[in-house]
Amino acid sequence: MTMLNTGDVTLHVQRLLPANGCPPVGTAVLVHGLLTDSLASYYFTLAPALAAAGLDVVMYDHRGHGRSERPHSNYGLDTFITDLDNLLTRLQITGPVHLVGNSYGGTVAFGYAARRRDKVASLMLLESEPATEAWANKMRSLLPRVITELCEDEAQALAKITRHYDARTARLAKAASKLVRETTLLQDIPASHVLTHSQIASVTCPVLSVYGGDGDLAAQAPKLRSLLTDCRTIIVPGHEHSILVEAPKLLRELAVDWLINTGLLHSQTPESP
Repeated sequence: MTMLNTGDVTLHVQRLLPANGCPPVGTAVLVHGLLTDSLASYYFTLAPALAAAGLDVVMYDHRGHGRSERPHSNYGLDTFITDLDNLLTRLQITGPVHLVGNSYGGTVAFGYAARRRDKVASLMLLESEPATEAWANKMRSLLPRVITELCEDEAQALAKITRHYDARTARLAKAASKLVRETTLLQDIPASHVLTHSQIASVTCPVLSVYGGDGDLAAQAPKLRSLLTDCRTIIVPGHEHSILVEAPKLLRELAVDWLINTGLLHSQTPESP
């Protein structure tokens, strides 16, 4: 475990290197979702497979999440993108990286790719979308429900989560409740700057976007393909928003096969002795 001061906030960082001891053939940075998520969601899902494929895998907790520092304010999307930029600078990662973003993490990853196009080799988005005005309106509608469903009667809400899920999920929900009560996150995120169609289209790296077939984001697949020059979309039937947790084996296979089939890993993979 590493606690890394980026100059603005201290972030909890974990790193997995290729198990065979060979030099990494690239770097994958895994960006988690909002509120009830942390880097732990990747640790036993995608991270080991990407490390086994030869990548240096970097995971970190967003500000306010997991073991990272929880400042009182400054939780707009641009700040999360700057945190990612500063993190890579402090880790001295200079080459283009493969970004994987789950839910809000994908929105952060896409924003970073739009801001620093030369720094991104590929994007894999899991149940995610770029920050548009429609996205901001959705955040204005969804985030206040956290106050109603989680914060107003926290004890009852946590008991229900424990019954329907598990104690770990309840702990994450309790941390999320504290985050929204003690910071300006609920106000900052809906007020974030959004991307124009031209800014979205400026992202020219290969993009793989995976959606749960039963979720509401799957309908955005044709629009994303129409805006991007190199975009593949996959719909996973029978799943909604939690595909990372519910279908990790499939996502592992998709991630590695996509990187190899697009030539992003094949040309760099060391030859067998």
